[in-house]
Amino acid sequence: MSIETEQNITRIHIEDKEFILIGTAHVSRQSAEQVKEVIERERPDTVCIELDEPRYQSIVEGDKWKQTDIFQVIKERKATLLLMNLAIGSFQKRMAKQFGIKPGQEMIQGIESAKETGAELVLADRNIQVTFSRIWNNLGFTGKAKLLTQIIFSIFSDESITEEELERIKSKDMLDSMLNEFTQVFPQLKTPLIDERDQYLAQKIRTAPGEKVVAVLGAAHVPGITKEIHKEHDLKRLSERPPKSKAPKIIGWMIPLAIIALIVYTFINNPSAGFDQSISWILWNGGFSALGVLIGMGHPLAILTAFIAAPITSLHPLLAAGWFAGFVQAYFKRPSVKDFDTLSEDVLSVKGFWNNKVTRVLLIVVLANLGSTLGTVIGGADVVRLFIKNFT
Repeated sequence: MSIETEQNITRIHIEDKEFILIGTAHVSRQSAEQVKEVIERERPDTVCIELDEPRYQSIVEGDKWKQTDIFQVIKERKATLLLMNLAIGSFQKRMAKQFGIKPGQEMIQGIESAKETGAELVLADRNIQVTFSRIWNNLGFTGKAKLLTQIIFSIFSDESITEEELERIKSKDMLDSMLNEFTQVFPQLKTPLIDERDQYLAQKIRTAPGEKVVAVLGAAHVPGITKEIHKEHDLKRLSERPPKSKAPKIIGWMIPLAIIALIVYTFINNPSAGFDQSISWILWNGGFSALGVLIGMGHPLAILTAFIAAPITSLHPLLAAGWFAGFVQAYFKRPSVKDFDTLSEDVLSVKGFWNNKVTRVLLIVVLANLGSTLGTVIGGADVVRLFIKNFT
């Protein structure tokens, strides 16, 4: 195997095949122009792009996402996932808007240039849902909270970046430095987000048809793919979703049962104390969940729904207060076609997130659930405190 490098391009020769890796920045005009120039010059047999089927379809089908049924999103428990996708995407869109290009333009250019030159197109990336599930599985509660906080702060940061700085980021020295920082903050994320995808992408590129293959990749993956492309990788293993642990489900049932048992036992032996426990549970749980909806500026009936639902849903692991509050919010403040039309612009700012009826519903679902979780911790602790106080 031989390797040659030039600016943002790595050429790898393995036996009778040549692989041309183009390291890009997803919001760089120069990246898109370079992709077009390289594919037209090299006339490859195959063009591999760093997309999976769902992301490719979203590009091809354009505005189909505007047909989203917000009630279905809540029912399928995808409100948090959709909100995070919108939030993460907003950071890239804001940078793309700064440079006057579409986010992911280099991938779009790769698709168009493959068609124009008659090259076969290969979607080389792992399914995004598999990557998300493997990332989430690698994080504990603290790690998840830390990651969400970091994402939220980065989304709403108004820090800008020059196009020259963006181009420097694509250099391997700057890239290695960034990855080192990344793994120090979230070491659990590097394996599923970078290493495993490097292996998956390398295998798809290596087995792509033809003697000359051009791969359009985010610059972060080029060093890893360069190392992994001469090895065999099991795509089936890399595509497996992590098995769900039974521990959270067991704990999810044990805690509510323990709280119910404590309240019932207290009621039998001291009705007054049992009543105090019940009121404490209702006020802490319902209060924090309602506060979450209030912070999201939800409809008054959505706030009331969260207050009533949270003390009940917290005792049933398969229910969540946010679902009920979200349904009520969507019913009284149903998103219009205009909300979906302006969503891509609204997610670029905090004000837009709060004002758009689509993201408002999603925020209310998430905030009501977070409030209910906090209320469960504090309310549960108070139930235990009152039990100990009355029986010791």
